[in-house]
Amino acid sequence: MIRQFFVLCSGADRALLHSCGEGEQNKYAGIGATVFFTALMAFIASAYALYTVFDSVYLAIPFGLVWGLLIFNLDRFIVSTIRKRDRFGKELLQASPRILLAVIIAVVISKPLELKIFEKEINQVLLEEKNRMTLDNQQQIALQYTPAIEQKKAEIAGLREEIRRKEAATDTLYETYIAEAEGRKGTLLLGKGPVYAEKREKHDASLAELQALREENTRRISQIEAEIEALETGYAGAVETSQPVIDGFDGLMARIDALGKLPWFPSFFIFLLFMAIETAPILVKLMTPKGPYDFKLEDEETAVASWVAQKVHQREQLLETDRLLNKKVYGEIAEEQAVYAHKKEKAEALMRLQADRFYDLQVKQL
Repeated sequence: MIRQFFVLCSGADRALLHSCGEGEQNKYAGIGATVFFTALMAFIASAYALYTVFDSVYLAIPFGLVWGLLIFNLDRFIVSTIRKRDRFGKELLQASPRILLAVIIAVVISKPLELKIFEKEINQVLLEEKNRMTLDNQQQIALQYTPAIEQKKAEIAGLREEIRRKEAATDTLYETYIAEAEGRKGTLLLGKGPVYAEKREKHDASLAELQALREENTRRISQIEAEIEALETGYAGAVETSQPVIDGFDGLMARIDALGKLPWFPSFFIFLLFMAIETAPILVKLMTPKGPYDFKLEDEETAVASWVAQKVHQREQLLETDRLLNKKVYGEIAEEQAVYAHKKEKAEALMRLQADRFYDLQVKQL
C-alpha cells in the first residue's frame, strides 16, 4: 500500500511498472518517497515562513499546504518527464533546466527552516538591532526637543543669575551701611549719622527691588519649567508612540537580514542538504542505467510515434495517388471528340442566347 502510494508520487506508469520486477518497483518507490518528503518539508517551511508574515496559524497552514502541493506537482513533473537516453551528456542536457529549477526550489524551502533552526541566534541579533534602533530613535526625537529645552533652561539660569547679582549688590549695600555705622569705612565716625541713613536708604530700596525681582523671576521660572515639562512629556510621548514600531521589527525580511549576519557555514550546509534532497530524484534517474521500465516505456512511446507516422504517410500517399488518377481521368476525357463537340454545341447556343438578349435590350432603349 505504501509502496503503491510512493510509486504514484514518482509519476511512473503504474500499469507498466507493475509488469516489471520488484527491484524496478522499489527504485521508483524510493524516487516517489523523495518527492513526497520534499513536498512535506516544503509545506513545513512555507507554513512557518507565512506564520512569521501573517502571525496566524489559520492563514499559514492553508497557504503552506498549497505551496507544498505546488512543490509536489513540480517535482513529480520533473521526475516523470526525464527520459533515459543512450548518452549521459544528452540526458544531462535534457535535465539541466530541471536541475536549475530544483536548486531554486531548494533555496526557497531551506531558507524558512534556517530561520526556525537558528531562531534563538536570530532573536539575539534582532534584540541588538532593536536596542540600537531604540537609541537612534531617541536621539533623533531628542534633536526635535533638546534645543528648545536647553534654550529654556538657559533662560532659567539667566533669571537666577539676575537674582544672584541683585542679591550680591544688596549684600554689598548692607555691608556698606553697617561698616559706616561701625566706623570702619566711609566717614570712619562711629554711629548712625546722615551718611549712614543715606546708605541705609539705598540698601532698603535695593532690598525692595530684590524682593520684587525674586517674585517676578520666580513666576517666570515656574512658567518656563512648566513649558520644559510639557516638552519633556512630548518627547516621552513621541518615544512611546514610535517604540511599538521598533518592537514589531521581527518580520520575515528582518529575520532573513539577521540570518545573513550570522556565520554563513551552517546556513550553507543546510542549503546543501536540501539541494541534495531536492535534486536526488533527478540525479538517481540520471545515474541509474536503463531498467526494464525504461525499455518498456520507450517501446510504448516509439510504438505510438511509429503508428502516427505511418498513418500520416498513408494519408500522404493516398492523396498523391488520388491526384494522379484525377489527372489521368480528366486528361483522357479532354481528348474525346464527342465530349468536345457536345460542349462546343452548348457554348454556341449560350452565345446565341446572350446575343439575342443584348439585341432585345437595345431595341427597347430605342
